[in-house]
Order: sequence, then C-alpha cells, then structure tokens
Amino acid sequence: MKYAVLGLIAAAAATAALAATPPANLRIDLKNSAGGSAGTLTLSEAPNGVLLRLEAKGLTPGWHGLHFHEKGDCSAAGFTSAGAHVHGQASVVHGLLNPDGNEAGDLPNLHIAADGAGAVELFSSYTSLKGAGTRPALMDADGSALVIHAGPDDHMSQPIGGAGARVACGVIPKG
Repeated sequence: MKYAVLGLIAAAAATAALAATPPANLRIDLKNSAGGSAGTLTLSEAPNGVLLRLEAKGLTPGWHGLHFHEKGDCSAAGFTSAGAHVHGQASVVHGLLNPDGNEAGDLPNLHIAADGAGAVELFSSYTSLKGAGTRPALMDADGSALVIHAGPDDHMSQPIGGAGARVACGVIPKG
C-alpha cells in the first residue's frame, strides 16, 4: 500500500510538471523578395490563441501591415503564392477596426526604425497553431505564412487595408 501511494504521488508530480511546461516555440525565418533574410518569427500556442515574437530587419522605415496568409508558400514573386489572408468565416471582411471584420489573419501593424529593424511581441486570439477551439489552424494541411507588407494597414479598407505589396514572407509549416 505504501508503494502504491508513493507511485500515485510521483505520477501526480509528473503530471503537474508536464502541465507547467511552457509550450514549444515554432521558429520561422522570414525572407525578403531577393531571398535574403528579413528576420525571424517565433510562434507559441497559448490557451486562447497564438503569441508572436517578430524580429524584422532590412525593411524600409515606417509602419508595415502584418497578416497571416492562408498558404505556407512564399515561392512566387511578390509572395503571391501565400494566397489571401487566413479567414475565420465564409464571408470575408478585412479590418481590426471594421465592425464587420472577420479575417483571422488580421494583425496590428509593425513599426520599422530608421536602421531597417523592428521588433514586436503580440497576441492573436483569432488563430491557433493546430486548430484549438474554433480558431483556424495556422499549421493546417497546407500550412500558412506570415507576410509583411510595404505600407501600413488602415484596418478598414478592403481587401488588405491598403497595405500594398508583400515585402517579406515566412512559411508556417503544415501540420
């Protein structure tokens, strides 16, 4: 009996240790249109979304739109192979400030300093890495991508908030 109780205590301690273990981080390299490095993205699954840590480099100073795109493919010129934004519903309305907005791929803008570098840590409650809850999975059958645009997103205009060309892209692998 004594050993059975000790076994249960050890099992409970191991379970508690696993529950306290932070989620695995997914590190993604960002590429510019010439194929050079544009920085790194680290994604972590959280109980109610995804935590992003982005460190960008070699971009023009100013504000840049930032979105999750529906396909894990950055191979085409202008990163058009990444497709449209990740969607949360069948109808597609862009914009974090838009009362009808529903794109799960919408994210706040990224600011790049005069030296071409920028960093941000932000949280997306609209997505998950593998489809937790009712949120779209970034690591679905064809993966997805994080795309940085040339200009800022106004968070209202259709279809991409006026953010312009795609200047950097990182592949989020399929699940």
